[in-house]
Amino acid sequence: MAPDAATIENPWPMDADSVGSIVLILHGGQAASIKTAGRRRGPYLRMIPFAAALHRRGRGRCLSVRLLRYRYRGWNEPEMHPLADARWALDHLGEHHPDVPVALLGHSMGARTALRVADHPAVVAVCALAPWTREDEPVHQVAGRSVLIAHGVHDRVTDPRLSYRFAVRARAVSDRVCRFDVLGDGHAMLRRPRDWTALVTRFIEPALGLSDPDPLITDAMARPTPEGLRVPLPRRLRWPT
Repeated sequence: MAPDAATIENPWPMDADSVGSIVLILHGGQAASIKTAGRRRGPYLRMIPFAAALHRRGRGRCLSVRLLRYRYRGWNEPEMHPLADARWALDHLGEHHPDVPVALLGHSMGARTALRVADHPAVVAVCALAPWTREDEPVHQVAGRSVLIAHGVHDRVTDPRLSYRFAVRARAVSDRVCRFDVLGDGHAMLRRPRDWTALVTRFIEPALGLSDPDPLITDAMARPTPEGLRVPLPRRLRWPT
């Protein structure tokens, strides 16, 4: 059962036998709050365009897009409620779709959550947008996973310098880590929404085996540190074909 009231939203249901891969989307939150994480709040609504884009492109290729709505708005140390919610969701999906690969897409607190639960057996890739990371953020759990981090250079809510340092440490446990600087944008991802969404699709689709490797992503992963972790996100980024 779900821990209290965590919910896996499934806006575009498909037959269980048709599901070949899954994207689980994790919305943002705040440091401390036990208020309900409603679907009408900004952090949840911010992820809807990503979900819709992934669904449009993946519906003919057996991709199922789900959104996790946490019990509470906060991270809430020391309980870290979003982690329990995300692990429950991954276990739940695994029970209903065994051996189906999962990519995690998270923003802010959701990106931190995604990075923390990357060691779940179903997870093959993590896309972390403007992640809320700290100096002591662990990296062991991303071993063997594909990881993409993107951060607006004008973010004043989560620190781009810390996500860069996380990416440096993550490269010690995975050879498939890259990071992009989103020039001209901040935490809410409002100034370059199309570029953010194009980047997400160019990473997630190949990671789930839905398309060939994307040159932009593979090039970034092949570059040494620091070049591969400070890649300027191109403007008017083309969608994958």
